[in-house]
Amino acid sequence: MHATAMNHGRLFFETYLHRRPRSTIVEIGAQDVNGSLREVSPLGCQYVGVDFVAGPGVDVVLDDPYRLPFDDASIDAVVTSSCLEHSELFWLAFLEMLRILKPDGLLYLNVPSNGAFHRFPVDCWRFYPDSGAALVKWARRSGYQPLLLESFTGRQDQHEWNDFVAVFLKDEAQLAAHPERILSRHRNFDNGYRHGAAEFENGQFVPEDRRKLMKMIAAVNAFMKSLQS
Repeated sequence: MHATAMNHGRLFFETYLHRRPRSTIVEIGAQDVNGSLREVSPLGCQYVGVDFVAGPGVDVVLDDPYRLPFDDASIDAVVTSSCLEHSELFWLAFLEMLRILKPDGLLYLNVPSNGAFHRFPVDCWRFYPDSGAALVKWARRSGYQPLLLESFTGRQDQHEWNDFVAVFLKDEAQLAAHPERILSRHRNFDNGYRHGAAEFENGQFVPEDRRKLMKMIAAVNAFMKSLQS
């Protein structure tokens, strides 16, 4: 798990679950390859890691990646990081995560917004600033009433990855239960959205990779001109 993914997960737990230390948390795609969100989860929580393969950090191995072995409305938070890009039908997984959440339950999603092709065992998707709102529309067509509380694209730190991060509330009627936002304490992002806002914070149409490339090209052009003068 790259540094930004771990940090964004830590910020989610600190922002949304610090007052709920006994929460039941399910992580989708929990195999600890090079780090796990379990490491930054709240002390005292009940943490269950699920994956479609056995390995470190995996408590439950799924027979079907689109069916979770938990009762309806039984889980306080579902988290998934660097996983749904490898899910061929991620929209089905999203509905299943909503199903198992309590009405005031939270879904934390972190998916790459860029980066190299990397199969595990497949690599299918990248998420962009409007992806969270699209998932809400899909869930509402499927009978749920979720809210996108916030989303943003994290900036790079040490690695090439830009994370798309989104936090969903299962039932819009429970909005008052979660007044705090990651965006209130974290500034290293582009295209930040808060529920009810009309515009993105730190809005960017050009992704960070391209901005860096444009700066490099401009620097090379300036250097070449200096040699010619």
